[in-house]
Amino acid sequence: MKVLKFGGTSVADSHSLSHVIEIIKDSKDEKQIIVVSALGGITNMLVEMAENASIGKSEFKDDIQIIEKRHLNPIHHFIPVTNQSELISFLKAQLNSLEELLESIYALGELTTKSLAKVSSFGEILSSKIIFYILKNFNLDVVFKDSRELLFTHELNEREVVNHLRSEEACINFASNIPAKIILIPGFIASDENGKITTLGRGGSDYTASLLANYLKVSLLEIWTDVSGMFTAHPNIVSQAQPIPRLSYHEAMELSHFGAKVIYPPTLQHLIQNKIPILIKNTFDASAHGTRIDNKGISEGGNGTVVKGISHIEKVALINLEGSGMIGIPGFSKRLFECLSLKQINIIMITQASSEHSICIGVRMEDAAEAKKAIDSQFEFEISRLRVEAAKVELNMTNIAVVGDEMKKHQGISGKLFSSLGANNINIKAIAQGASERNISIIIDERNTQKALNTIHESFFETQTKELNLFITGVGNVGSKLLEQISQQKSYLLENLRLKIRVIALSNSRKMILSDTPIDLNNWKEKLDESTQKANRETFFDHIKKLNLRNSIFIDNTANEEIASEYIRFLENNIGVVTCNKIACAGTLSNYKELKKTARKFGTPFLFETNVGAGLPVIDTLNNLIASGDEILKIQAILSGSLNFVFNNFSSDRSFEDVVKDAQKEGYTEPDPKIDLSGVDVARKILILARESGFQLDLENIENQSFLPKEVLDTTTNDTFFEGLKKHETHFQSILTKANDKNCRLKYVAQLEGGKANVGLQEIGPNHDFYNLEGSDNIILFYTNRYKNQPLIVKGAGAGSEVTAGGIFGDIIRIGKS
Repeated sequence: MKVLKFGGTSVADSHSLSHVIEIIKDSKDEKQIIVVSALGGITNMLVEMAENASIGKSEFKDDIQIIEKRHLNPIHHFIPVTNQSELISFLKAQLNSLEELLESIYALGELTTKSLAKVSSFGEILSSKIIFYILKNFNLDVVFKDSRELLFTHELNEREVVNHLRSEEACINFASNIPAKIILIPGFIASDENGKITTLGRGGSDYTASLLANYLKVSLLEIWTDVSGMFTAHPNIVSQAQPIPRLSYHEAMELSHFGAKVIYPPTLQHLIQNKIPILIKNTFDASAHGTRIDNKGISEGGNGTVVKGISHIEKVALINLEGSGMIGIPGFSKRLFECLSLKQINIIMITQASSEHSICIGVRMEDAAEAKKAIDSQFEFEISRLRVEAAKVELNMTNIAVVGDEMKKHQGISGKLFSSLGANNINIKAIAQGASERNISIIIDERNTQKALNTIHESFFETQTKELNLFITGVGNVGSKLLEQISQQKSYLLENLRLKIRVIALSNSRKMILSDTPIDLNNWKEKLDESTQKANRETFFDHIKKLNLRNSIFIDNTANEEIASEYIRFLENNIGVVTCNKIACAGTLSNYKELKKTARKFGTPFLFETNVGAGLPVIDTLNNLIASGDEILKIQAILSGSLNFVFNNFSSDRSFEDVVKDAQKEGYTEPDPKIDLSGVDVARKILILARESGFQLDLENIENQSFLPKEVLDTTTNDTFFEGLKKHETHFQSILTKANDKNCRLKYVAQLEGGKANVGLQEIGPNHDFYNLEGSDNIILFYTNRYKNQPLIVKGAGAGSEVTAGGIFGDIIRIGKS
């Protein structure tokens, strides 16, 4: 014999009932007790109707019509018209009784516990009778038994609890005399000592099935729901959550206590003694394995981890009682728990420092005000004498539990949990772990719930796949190339580096796409063009903050000063920053220091490799030299791919203006080419290298020996700039002629030595490393204690959208691998 329970969406309508019927028919060779709940959503509706009636709202009459329609649907669908009259008459009679009851509640303006039980019982009374008639229509060997004649309650310590002796006797006597293969019983309802209807509370239909299974010592209890068992985490919050194949009773109890609503703790309590296994199955996918709960469980979870699941309770309040007057004084804990017990306030979690200076508890948020009032009243004398402080309450918390029987036998579980949360800047407010080590419980700020659950799940259940969520501003030359590279490399990164890169938001100077899910990179241009959302930096930032995704990274592909000024707020909110925008790191020294300090303080990545040398590993090489104990003596470099391109292509046969325009056309220069030709861009780059080398310099400390005439430097638009170049062609040809006469080439060189830096146009002879530098390449010579005579050289393409995008991509990957 086995017990099968169907409830919620499993019995919501004709479609779901079709699945239920097939499951029952497939089990016809074994004797079955079928327990059914109300049609999905009906019990909540009945409770709301009763509450509304008690406060003078008469809308319950309309709701009765809705209930009638819901129940007529399966009758009309499954029962032939000629056989419907008896069942429809039963339905209408029950609804008439319901209406009369609600009318009396409405008239009295009062809703008693007894009245609420009677109203809420109609759901199971109606559904069970309808399903019984449907099964009979399919010629199944089925009998109906009202659970009010089998399950009884009595009052114990002012609470209505199940009378197990009487209920067990009634169940055994009934079942032993019934030859039918199927017994159908309504869940949730029972009778009290006076024969009046009562209910078994939250999860009452599961509890009914559990009691019957225990009393009759069946071989198996099957609970059929709309999910394929208990999951490693809430699947609506953690998309990678997976069904748990097997759990022990204790593990399932822990998970259910902490919010896993597939099964309720009371359902499990009565099965443990007789070791009756439970199988949680999906009504809509009967072939799925589901979750088996028994005395043994299994030693490892689905991914070889001893952690079986992660569960959570939202809307928790954290209450702290502390004071020096608690230390060494017996009875404080007793008084605290006793005063809350008298108010029937359930404590979710308890933690106490070994110093005895404080006790911290977690309660439901709706109980917080009453709990504080009770605690402050209980300790009124101590508070008045300043021996303890008034209870402090923190609202909007979430309690997360990591559960597994075997955790105590394995080292590092707690460390892995805390380090994964710390890496994502998620602060833990309170921690509790029992000696059994079956459960590690933490309380965090509710706004971090999704991020925390996904982070923990990734650490314990996923094949070390790290998810990076990108929010990109600037989708011009560099940005579009970056998106192209990400799209091309997605599969490779996932397969070889276990990195899953998702682009969540995009913005240019006019429009933006703000998504909650990954943007399709195959048609992002069209989507951005079609977007009706105007670009707004504040809205863009708020979107990232609100989503609060783990490993969020803001990508700045612009040269915008205002965007660069906002990096700190991203870093403070644990949003990494990757940028090719030099303005932030080449701004004021105080701002540079604050950026680095903030990144360290919040453990947030701030990478800007492409600030110098585009995709070349310049800053990374410099940092590695310093980190390994080397000292920078001198840096000589050609840091402008655009200027190198210009002077490599400038000749007596071509005007300087035409060569600069070619560089702009090829994407080598900034949108304002004067930034490159004035030497400001190179000055910013050597400044960044100087700061990374440990020198405290500002931009005005960099000596800039500009080769541009003052008239050209003073221009304000690109048009007037190019007109100036044309006007001063003789000046540029003169510079070129002087270099050619010395068999030298013109190179724009940056140098750092002894804490001083300068940039300027130099005549480079044939024996110098810079002489043969072609195209738009960059070259950097690092002279250090280890590389005194022969410098360490970094050389390669130093400009262009593709290599710059590649450098940004490299920084993103570096974050993923960290």
